[in-house]
Amino acid sequence: MKTAATELLDIEFPILAFSHCRDVVAAVSKAGGLGVLGAVSHTPEQLEIDLAWIEDELNGQPYGVDLIVPAKYAGDGDGGYTLDDIAQLIPDTHREFIDDILARYDVPELPDGDDTRSNTASEGSGGNAPFSAKNAMPQLDIALAHRTSFVANALGPPPQFLIDRCKEEGKLIGALAGRPQHAERHQAAGVDLIIAQGSEAGGHTGEIGSMVLIPEIVDAVDVPVLGAGGIGRGRQMAAAMALGAEGVWCGSVWLTTNEAETHPVVKEKFLAATSADTIRSRSLTGKHARMLKSSWTEEWDRSDTPDPLGMPLQPILTGTAQRRIARAARTSGSGAEKLVNYFVGQIVGSMNQPKSAGAVVMEMVEEFIESVESLSRQLEV
Repeated sequence: MKTAATELLDIEFPILAFSHCRDVVAAVSKAGGLGVLGAVSHTPEQLEIDLAWIEDELNGQPYGVDLIVPAKYAGDGDGGYTLDDIAQLIPDTHREFIDDILARYDVPELPDGDDTRSNTASEGSGGNAPFSAKNAMPQLDIALAHRTSFVANALGPPPQFLIDRCKEEGKLIGALAGRPQHAERHQAAGVDLIIAQGSEAGGHTGEIGSMVLIPEIVDAVDVPVLGAGGIGRGRQMAAAMALGAEGVWCGSVWLTTNEAETHPVVKEKFLAATSADTIRSRSLTGKHARMLKSSWTEEWDRSDTPDPLGMPLQPILTGTAQRRIARAARTSGSGAEKLVNYFVGQIVGSMNQPKSAGAVVMEMVEEFIESVESLSRQLEV
């Protein structure tokens, strides 16, 4: 295939795969797309290891890295609060509510010497708060020191330091947009590729659906646009490109692939879920993010419970609780099994069979071709 995105990124198919799993990233790039590693959950040491592994697997094929530095953030004038700063800002009422949830669902404490991998996305690293410029800077340094060809910011316009560093190193820059105004700001800041992400998407997302959003953003900017949100099949890819996109950005569809490191209980929930089983909730990060419905989201949605705190307070508040839930959820019938969930988009209703990531790419391409040929036949006289 030949589009502005394939030309810009030097890939065969205009399919970009966002994943926190290095195996998915490598598999998609090998299949002709572009794997993009979500780095927010990585410590600098983990990111260094994973990028080196990806490059060994790809033998020069391109890949990308995704960071999260929000445009608006408590304390962002100084790069974000430290973890100690945040601890003093979390109300006792919210700590008590977390303790109450864990007690009512009988979620055990983490055992002494627990080696569960801490989640940098919610707990930060090196004393820096999560989702902060200070936390992202070491990740950016490592990404630019490797053969990363593309760097994306997943929450708001890329900060100036990110743009300047990427331009200096000759890397392409991308950013997600949920409104045309966001896309216009991205273009003005110097972004090379804009991801128009509709409300159907998993993770942080806005309120406008893809069918409306993609053509609005295509009309608003002069740089290539990728369609995102509710895209995991070839027909949806064809629809996005018919709306003016030069390719697609997919995240949720990789969560049930064979290579994905998705929590096994969560993966089973995804495979059984319908497209109506997700919700936009602030309960994990403090910003609206689409995730699977569970007892956790129900608890935070009650009228008699505290409202979620803003970012970064909410992820710090819930980080350890989420680790406890994830560990205990492996016990069938447990309260933790009811609470456990993860970010996922409405495409989850089509994710009902485990497949390899490479097979997902090829099935998307084949269905895309069938869709385009079907439309072409409708024009035959």
